[in-house]
Amino acid sequence: MKPRSQAWPRAVIGLSLACSLALAALPAGAAPKGAGWQIPTAVRKLPNGLTVVVSEDHSAPTFGLCIAYRIGFRLEPKGRTGFAHLFEHMMFEGTPNAPKGTFDRVIEGGGGINNGSTRYDYTNYIESAPVSALEPILWLEADRMKTLDFSEKNLANQKEVVKEEIRVNVKNRPYGLFFWTDVAGTAFDKWENAHDGYGSFDDLNAASLADVKSFFESYYGPNNAVLAIVGDVTPADVFAKVEKYFGAIPARPTPPKPDVAEGKNGKERTLEQTDPLARVPAIAIGWKFPARGTPDDVPAAVLADVLVGGDASRLYQGLVKGKELLLNVEGGLNWPLDDAWSYDGPTLLTLFALYKPTTDAKAVVAAVDAEIARIARDGVPAAELERTKTKMVSDLYSQLELPLNRSVALCLAQLFTGDAGSVNTLPAKIAAVTGKDLARVAATYLTAANRTVVDRKPAPPEKGAAAAGK
Repeated sequence: MKPRSQAWPRAVIGLSLACSLALAALPAGAAPKGAGWQIPTAVRKLPNGLTVVVSEDHSAPTFGLCIAYRIGFRLEPKGRTGFAHLFEHMMFEGTPNAPKGTFDRVIEGGGGINNGSTRYDYTNYIESAPVSALEPILWLEADRMKTLDFSEKNLANQKEVVKEEIRVNVKNRPYGLFFWTDVAGTAFDKWENAHDGYGSFDDLNAASLADVKSFFESYYGPNNAVLAIVGDVTPADVFAKVEKYFGAIPARPTPPKPDVAEGKNGKERTLEQTDPLARVPAIAIGWKFPARGTPDDVPAAVLADVLVGGDASRLYQGLVKGKELLLNVEGGLNWPLDDAWSYDGPTLLTLFALYKPTTDAKAVVAAVDAEIARIARDGVPAAELERTKTKMVSDLYSQLELPLNRSVALCLAQLFTGDAGSVNTLPAKIAAVTGKDLARVAATYLTAANRTVVDRKPAPPEKGAAAAGK
């Protein structure tokens, strides 16, 4: 469950030969040539509630598959922090029909890759392989949707795996993931939005086998999932195969979705920390935004790119190269866990930077505020805005080139909006954003009252260490 800017949580990521072929040879008539590229989609819902999305791409004899369940750490049971993430791992522990190791051996032995990830609003599992492996992979996914190999041994093993991830990614690295966990924990009021998705060791240790079985029955039914397949397939063939393997799995009662809505904050929130592993101070700033579907969500994504979208962004040019207050800066909307299109509840526009020891957090915040005030007052010049939007559309098409990535995008669009084809509307929505839109969004959301600042400084050296260094 690492941020997408880093490695995926299971060590199987990388381009297979199948994916490389797909990248090299996009489908005739469907290459991304500006906003005219339309990803074909066909959608069907099985009687048991499983929604299936299919997109044809006959450029190579491969496919990408994504199955997403409506369960993420924002939706996990209260008092069970990290349970959605723990269960992501449990899904790879085998079933009575396919013991542990079978899943990886079948897929990777046939030239494919597989993975899984947990985010705020979903958990998904992905595979890419030669099209000849489609039926075995559908069988494997259906098999673990039916039931798992629930055992104390498997649960204990995966508790330790998750705890080791926390040690590696949070506790034993400079800065940890404070720009996600601590900013969200300070900015949000509701437990669902604020708690640490990795989970506390106490909660992980308290998870019982009965809890795991109940979680599976509650959230991993076909009626709580979307399956998307992109590649050298036809809708009719895929629908028939999915019906064959998934059709007999019964729908299951699913807990009601919690109310996660939150408004803007009315007063700045701050947190100061020390970090024994850090060598220079760091700052993270987050501003609250509402759920997807408002008139401001796409302008917010564009505004985030204007501010922190690479070396040409306002804050890099102004505060890293210009005033030289910062050593680096990065961030975005719904960052660092995901992109600006993959969330279904309130989120943050977040920036993270290492700043020079010769300045302080207040000076950094003041400099950021000055850049935001310019946008709120003047908007963004036409040339800068067009460059930013062109880059965003280019990045989007580049991401969608691989059938595997396309399957994820279609799967999540169907999961969150009920319309997989809404992926095709993103380029036009980005292109329609104006400088006035950015000024409005900056003035509305990027305010001091709606701001959360976490300042993380290197911990002073211990007295013994300081004396030894003299």
